[in-house]
Amino acid sequence: MMENTNVYEKPVTLKNILKFAVPTIAMTVFMSFYTMVDGLFVSNLIGTDALSAVNLTAPIIQLVTAISTMLATGGSAAIMKKMGEHKEDEAKEDFTFLILVNVIVGIVMCAAGYLAMGHIFAGMGLSANVEGYCVEYLSRYLVFTVPILLMNNFTLYMIASEKASLSLICSVAGGVLNMELDYVFLAVFGMGVSGAAIATGLGYSVTAVVGLFVFGSKRSLLHFKKPVFRLKALASAAMNGCSEMATALVTGIITMMFNWTMLHYVGEDGVAAVTIIMYVLMFASSLYTGYSYGVAPMLSFYYGEQNREKLKKLVSLSLKVIGCISITTVAASFLLTRPLVSVFARPDNPVYGLAVTGNRICTVALVFIGFNIFASGMFTALSNGVISAVLAFSRSFVFMLATMVLLPLLFGVNGVWLATPAAELMALVLSVFMFLKHRKRYGY
Repeated sequence: MMENTNVYEKPVTLKNILKFAVPTIAMTVFMSFYTMVDGLFVSNLIGTDALSAVNLTAPIIQLVTAISTMLATGGSAAIMKKMGEHKEDEAKEDFTFLILVNVIVGIVMCAAGYLAMGHIFAGMGLSANVEGYCVEYLSRYLVFTVPILLMNNFTLYMIASEKASLSLICSVAGGVLNMELDYVFLAVFGMGVSGAAIATGLGYSVTAVVGLFVFGSKRSLLHFKKPVFRLKALASAAMNGCSEMATALVTGIITMMFNWTMLHYVGEDGVAAVTIIMYVLMFASSLYTGYSYGVAPMLSFYYGEQNREKLKKLVSLSLKVIGCISITTVAASFLLTRPLVSVFARPDNPVYGLAVTGNRICTVALVFIGFNIFASGMFTALSNGVISAVLAFSRSFVFMLATMVLLPLLFGVNGVWLATPAAELMALVLSVFMFLKHRKRYGY
């Protein structure tokens, strides 16, 4: 046990934090990167109509995985808090129980997805071509619901068990497999968007399969043990992770709003442009998400241990790291706008001009996004799911909804692009308020 918990007992220095967080950052960046590669293959080998379809299915996929995201992030925080309190056996029983809950949720969500998808796409007023792509992509993707939910969970539990490097290896292996299969299924066998969906599902399944072996071994800090049904454990995971579930749910709803607004102003070319910009924002946001996931087990452990000195130093250093990442991503996004967009759409395609303008405006949001992601993740790690949910829900839904309704009326298509920076700025004000309000309570 001492060997496994050494990382939590080391002094809080930038070097030790980065040792813990860098594999997680690399992992989340890589996962977002191979989502972009999916888009790259689809847009270049099938067309921008197919790229629009992949984006139009994204809200349903996010709805399907929302509960798993809640149980993964909330469960990890609750379980590592118990480890910090030296309740190891109870933590392992809860861990196994929550994994079983995920499997059941996956089966239910898969069935619900198949029942609902025909009605959803039929009511969107899409061209027959794009609607066909949507149904084809989603029907293949849903087959992998359970492995994808297990991947969400095992990724975070590997990090908490000091196996962040293994989690990274799994993500890289899954990503490489996904890319290779994208080429084989799309370029060689001509399987279309169904090939892209199958490639993605098989890529995600790598972490799920490896996780079953890792957590089946008693040598792991966390491992499977005979589960005990504790409603309190499930409620605690749900409360802690409700902000992440809200974010996943709301991201789906906001993506739908972006798509509908763009369909209204520009048509299906606009949806393709939104997709390209979302890839860029997702890639940058993955740096912050990866860092937040990386330090979350440390925050939870120090909170359970009541070690305020380490907690305070960890939060202080984290804010500086987030600031450095923000400056770098803003500069890179401005400088690389045209090359990034040209990878997905040729300059003579109407999608190109829309995406270049949109990306330059949306890049401003990268100044604020990192601090908002870290604030929400920090409160989850401190087992305060309510504040985390308020921050995440306000940022992802309330502020986005307000800006998405108002700004396009004032500025047209540019208003759609301005909505994200405006919402993130409003969210930053709320994050700073909550951060300062609860500083004494947690001692960070």
